[in-house]
Amino acid sequence: MTDGWRWTYEDAHGTPVSGVELVTTAFPTQSDAESWLGEQWRSLFAGGVAAVTLHRHDTRVYGPMLLSDGG
Repeated sequence: MTDGWRWTYEDAHGTPVSGVELVTTAFPTQSDAESWLGEQWRSLFAGGVAAVTLHRHDTRVYGPMLLSDGG
């Protein structure tokens, strides 16, 4: 995947997380990627994702950004 906006995922130790349930396809815009994260972060956190990083093409835009359930 070298096009669009995409998320990568890390656990609490900074180790990359992968899995069938994680979205690895690119989003057409940054807004689409961020909207998706806004809807899905709780499920990601519950599934062991502690932080996410946003990429455009092969360039890191920001992150890692910690996810938290507020607890």
